[in-house]
Amino acid sequence: MNISTLSAEIKQRYHTQAEYPWAKFPNYAVFRHQRNHKWFAVLMVVDAGKIGMLKEGKISIINVKANPEEIGSLRMIKGVYPAYHMNKEHWLSLHLSEIDEALLFELLDESFALTLPPRH
Repeated sequence: MNISTLSAEIKQRYHTQAEYPWAKFPNYAVFRHQRNHKWFAVLMVVDAGKIGMLKEGKISIINVKANPEEIGSLRMIKGVYPAYHMNKEHWLSLHLSEIDEALLFELLDESFALTLPPRH
């Protein structure tokens, strides 16, 4: 899946616009909840080595939050890596050209739910 297709799907599913908060990285997109402004996903293009891959070149990834109890087992799945530039106990990086699309959306849904504002 490519970044533009995924961005459009996130916008439709979660009713949020991509934000581009970093001048140094104008293509890095952050997706937040509207009420509490917590991030639930970050789309980036990074060097493959940044997530521990042994290959060279740029890759498209999305960072998502996950249950800490599941992080270890999820990292054993193709396309799932320790989070780039985020807390590795709570976040994962998903390589968009490796990850199974159904798993990608399952993990996005979970990230969205884990970062929801508390109900009062």
